Amino acid sequence: MALLACITEVLERERMPYVAFWHPPAYTALEQAALSHIPGRCAVKVVVCIADERPLQAIVPAHYRVDLDRLRQIAGAATIRLANEEEIGALYPEFEIGAAPPFGTIYGHRVFVEQCFVGEPEMVFDAGTHTASICMHYFDFADLVKPTVATFGVRPGRRRPVPRRTAVFE
Repeated sequence: MALLACITEVLERERMPYVAFWHPPAYTALEQAALSHIPGRCAVKVVVCIADERPLQAIVPAHYRVDLDRLRQIAGAATIRLANEEEIGALYPEFEIGAAPPFGTIYGHRVFVEQCFVGEPEMVFDAGTHTASICMHYFDFADLVKPTVATFGVRPGRRRPVPRRTAVFE
């Protein structure tokens, strides 16, 4: 409960609307989505990476994976790799491993969010434990975290991210 209080304190101080809720233990974002009865596209997977020896968070929907090469390019890094559990535990000691919320900027870490989240009416993520989650609107999250928005997530069945195309009207 202290972990949830730590996160909700930040959200309340910043006057961010949110809903916190409890659920049976979920150890992946897909399990969390199923147990919480939310679409996988709204369930946040926080992937902690080390880019040029500096931590960053890559935020993708539960069913996506991260294209590390694309993320490395977007981050302007020479090297990138997934952080191991020991590193994650050291970076976020107050949270259960694998349950860190997507608020890396609070720790001075860069946060990258997959483009497909923009405009989502809700996003649900771990609140520091595998049994507590927070739901909030994407734009409130973005206002608080100020992430870099880019296309680096890969949907199942795809090899590379598909950049969104925009129409040009003259």
